[in-house]
Amino acid sequence: MTITDSHESLKRSSAEPESLALSALAWVLSEPSRAERLLSLTGLTPEVLRNNLTDRPILAAVLEFLANHEPDLLLAADALNVTPAALIAAHEDLSR
Repeated sequence: MTITDSHESLKRSSAEPESLALSALAWVLSEPSRAERLLSLTGLTPEVLRNNLTDRPILAAVLEFLANHEPDLLLAADALNVTPAALIAAHEDLSR
């Protein structure tokens, strides 16, 4: 396996909706005021996040939170090295 193959494999795995949503959640929670806004606007609690971290509806809610606030959507996409459209597509996938 070459370095390029390894890099391509990493890019594919990070594009999976669940993985991308978890990365987005980590990004949201890295800023206390943004984390507070997530909890306030989604109705999620720290306990719900902790106990249901891998549930598709919870992950979809995190991405919907970003989709509804373009500045955060753009910042998250940049931080995660994906396009805003990739975050929106992941949200749509998780919402099904």
